[in-house]
Amino acid sequence: MNGPVGADRRRHVFLDKAQPATYKAAAAWAQEVGDAAEAAGISRALVELVNLRVSQLNGCAYCLDLHHKLALEAGESERRIAVLPAWQETDLFTEQERAALELAEAITRLLEPVERLYVEDMARAVLGDQAYSAVAWIAITMNAFNRISITSHHPVR
Repeated sequence: MNGPVGADRRRHVFLDKAQPATYKAAAAWAQEVGDAAEAAGISRALVELVNLRVSQLNGCAYCLDLHHKLALEAGESERRIAVLPAWQETDLFTEQERAALELAEAITRLLEPVERLYVEDMARAVLGDQAYSAVAWIAITMNAFNRISITSHHPVR
């Protein structure tokens, strides 16, 4: 290590700036995932709830800041965002939202096979195959972008 964390941000390599073509491809992938979610009937607000929850689990400050703003723009309430870390302890989320959040957590945490199969079966029963697939891709994509931002040390401005 070369000193305390955050001591000199100039040492960090912003992956999106160092390899812009690669990042552009990742952004196009994310757009395609968003389009698939819309086609599957997943609301923009639910997309952002999933993005926020995955970012909470991964501890990505940059993505939390960005997707908090996008969730509000999509019509999500501050109240539901505030309780999102404890979504299982409240009745504020619909059955579809709960299934999507459970699936996103299973993908992010990479549960043991038996637990993962249970969550996948439950999510498919509630969401249907097309929405299940869309939510899975949202979670996978958000995990990738969390890692890009965490590795790049993208600052929250």
